[in-house]
Amino acid sequence: MSMPIIWMIIGMGIVTYIPRVLPLVMLQTENWPDWSKKMLSRVPYAVLGALIFPGVLNVHENIYFGLIGGIIAIILAYFSLPLIVVVAGTIGSLAVLTYFL
Repeated sequence: MSMPIIWMIIGMGIVTYIPRVLPLVMLQTENWPDWSKKMLSRVPYAVLGALIFPGVLNVHENIYFGLIGGIIAIILAYFSLPLIVVVAGTIGSLAVLTYFL
């Protein structure tokens, strides 16, 4: 690898590290009200949903294929199954659906 690429990787690492560390260092979350801590604890789930949903709609040329897969994944996750079971169950269900249709 050339030196400019190495410096670029180091720079990108620093740039992504700073916004993650600054709130941890600068904000004292011990004094925040319980309702705000509870609300902020749900932010990762909302962001994950916002990232996944467009992919669900665009996974196949038929939009219903993705919606069915999403519904299956939601049902499996509702029963608190491990993530690998949810993923494998969804993929397996869609494979069976594809085979018979």
